[in-house]
Amino acid sequence: MITLETMPPLMFGGLVLAMLIGFPVAFTLAAVGLSFGFLAIHLGFFDLNFLQAIPGRVFGSVLSNELLLAIPFFTFMGAILERCGLAEDMLDSMGQLFGPIRGGLGYSVIIVGFILGAITGTVAAQVIAMALISMPVMIRYGYNMRYITGVLAASGTITQLVPPSLVLIVLADQLGKSVGDMYLGAWGPSVFQILLFAGYTFLLSIFKPSHVPPVPKDARTLTGWALWKKCLLGIIPSAVLIFVVLGTMMMGLATPTEAGAMGAVGAIVLAAIHSKDFSTTGRKVLIIGAITGGIGTIIGMFVTDGLIFKLAFAVTYLAVLWICLEAVRIPELRNLIKQGYETTMRITTMVVFILIGSTCFSVVFLGVSGGVWLEHLLTSLPGGVWGFLIFINLFIFFLAFFLDFFEIAFIILPMIAPIAQKILAPVVGPDAALIWFGVMLCVNMQTSFMHPPFGFALFYLRGVAPKEVKSSDIYWGALPWVGLQAIMVALVIAFPVTVTGLLDKPLNVDLNQIKIDIPQMDLPPLDFGPPTK
Repeated sequence: MITLETMPPLMFGGLVLAMLIGFPVAFTLAAVGLSFGFLAIHLGFFDLNFLQAIPGRVFGSVLSNELLLAIPFFTFMGAILERCGLAEDMLDSMGQLFGPIRGGLGYSVIIVGFILGAITGTVAAQVIAMALISMPVMIRYGYNMRYITGVLAASGTITQLVPPSLVLIVLADQLGKSVGDMYLGAWGPSVFQILLFAGYTFLLSIFKPSHVPPVPKDARTLTGWALWKKCLLGIIPSAVLIFVVLGTMMMGLATPTEAGAMGAVGAIVLAAIHSKDFSTTGRKVLIIGAITGGIGTIIGMFVTDGLIFKLAFAVTYLAVLWICLEAVRIPELRNLIKQGYETTMRITTMVVFILIGSTCFSVVFLGVSGGVWLEHLLTSLPGGVWGFLIFINLFIFFLAFFLDFFEIAFIILPMIAPIAQKILAPVVGPDAALIWFGVMLCVNMQTSFMHPPFGFALFYLRGVAPKEVKSSDIYWGALPWVGLQAIMVALVIAFPVTVTGLLDKPLNVDLNQIKIDIPQMDLPPLDFGPPTK
């Protein structure tokens, strides 16, 4: 006889078993949830009316969730930027800038991966683009094959952690926290991770210099101002787009959806600028728009209602519109925008269907007291807070062998988030607890793209690598970088300030002690005159 106490572990086991079959995750979630829901009705654990919560949550929390509108915008932005030639220009210029030093090409891949991660947010295209561009060059100049494959895969996966990562948007939605706070919390670990990658390259240059040789002098075609100019032409437009997307959001000037929309338009502008068919008139319009935008920004710091402020940004908007029309005029960019629409539609549809399936599963799971079972299981772990964190991170690490981050975020996170809030609040405070937990899991889930044999980044590398690159080199090359990502997880656990340092400190005010003193005003006596007869 199936009891209420055995239903939650049976549901969890049934979900794992159904996923191993290989059926699409969204439909597997819905099927398992509804099957156990009808079983629970048959056994009398709840009645049919309880399942009315499923369409209520689908229409109320999924399809009408304004935060999720940011996903198609950021997806479109990444789809445009990954194919517009920005990565090629930046890798070429950075490679020549750092080429004279040992490990210079490795440093350039790490830095460009960080910058591209801050403007694209997609792992697959970033790994493929950087591998196609950098791998032949690194092989030609004698870099160690395992270092090449490892640094390319790791630098591509950093995009999961660097804002405006789609992972962070999904985590913020599932944890019920602000996207801006999640982005602020992720900056510390993302910068530290880049420093870890660069530090590993530096140590290799000292102890195994033959693995990361410098680029020969005769191979460096640009020097002096010409080299710096090419670097700046790649970095400055990217920095402007990062500010437009992230800066406006973190300053409270735009919601995540509005920032994503500006990023999508900015991606089209950036793609047009990098096109060889961009007209001379378009470049003049770009310069005028940039100047008026700068003037408007300076004026806006002091006066936001002035006529000059409005005129300056009106000219900037017209310049952006002109450049977008230029992008549509160029056949190559028009085809690129079409591909971006298709990619955006595919990914957004996948996310929505997984959300609907996970809603079916989670409603039934909570209905059979799954939350109570899971809380008892996790709070009874030895080691208290640290035991909980170690267990959860190991659990997510091994789960990532089989599931991608969307599935982990939509299936596992809603179950453990309330428990994490309760356990971690005494350590960092109730406001920062879930931010710390979410960023920690984001760092952890990077490894899902890296660890052999199922890491998707390794599959992408295998697909574009030359024939002389062995699969064993790709797998063995990934291991040190997975170790560096694991070290980063340990640092985030041990030092929560890496996440909470940039967050707004909560005001420690006891509301019961607040007193509002209203001064008494001495009013003259009212004289209504003698009473009427």
